[in-house]
Amino acid sequence: MKKLMVIMLGVVVLLTACGGAKQTSSMKVGDFAYTDQAGQAFGLADVKGKVWLADFVFTNCTSVCQPMTFNLTDLQKRIKAENLDVTFVSFSVDPDRDKPEVMKAFADKFGVDFASWHFLTNYKLEDIKAFAKSSFKTIVEKEPSSDQMIHGTSFYLVSKEGYIMKKYDGVEDVPYDQIIKDIKDLA
Repeated sequence: MKKLMVIMLGVVVLLTACGGAKQTSSMKVGDFAYTDQAGQAFGLADVKGKVWLADFVFTNCTSVCQPMTFNLTDLQKRIKAENLDVTFVSFSVDPDRDKPEVMKAFADKFGVDFASWHFLTNYKLEDIKAFAKSSFKTIVEKEPSSDQMIHGTSFYLVSKEGYIMKKYDGVEDVPYDQIIKDIKDLA
C-alpha cells in the first residue's frame, strides 16, 4: 500500500511540476463561496474581473506546503514591487483541521499580506476534492496511512474572466519572471 502511495505521489508531482507554464485556458473555475482566514465570506464573486493566483495547501503538511507558501509569498512581494493588482487564493485541502484561525496562524508565519491574499476553508473534504478536480483538474486525496493529504503543487494563473490561463511549478522551479510577464499580459 505504501509503495502505491509513493507511486501516486510521484505521478502527481510529475504531472504538476513539469516544465514551467502550461496553457490551460479552456478550464473555467467553477463557483465557490468559502470562508477566509479572517472568518469572512470569500468566493468567486470576489475575484470577478480580477487576475488571481490560486494554489492548494494545508497547515499540517510535512512536505510541500511550506515551500509553496514561501514561494507564493516571495511572488506576492515581487508582484507588489511591480505595482500589479493580483489576488492570491489558497484553498485548504484539509478543511476539517484548517479552521480560519489555524489558516491565519499558518499564513502569519510567512508574513503574507492579507490585503490581497485569502486562505480559504470551512467546507467539506468532499467539496474541495470535487472543486479541485472539476475546476483545476488536480487531485485532492487523504493519504490512507497517515494524517497527510495528497494534492497538486501548482500555482494557477486565473484571468479576469475566470479561466485558468496557465499553471506553474509551485515548489522548486518557480518561474517568477514568467508569471509576472503573464500577469502583465492579462492586465
